[in-house]
Amino acid sequence: MMTAVSEFEFRTSSACRYNNNDSRCVEVATNVSGKVAVRHTITGRTAEFTADEWTGFLSGAKLGEFDVPA
Repeated sequence: MMTAVSEFEFRTSSACRYNNNDSRCVEVATNVSGKVAVRHTITGRTAEFTADEWTGFLSGAKLGEFDVPA
């Protein structure tokens, strides 16, 4: 679900290497109980997840489930 919620307090990923030539970064907000929001820095589009969905995604990412072959 894509939303724009002003109650979220976003922080930029520590993996982001922001520069003026390539400002594509991901921001995450976890300040709303039971919800996690992810926002694209350029478009401002936001995807909202439940805390359980986010935990499942992170677990899969850590196991390499979403790795893109070279």
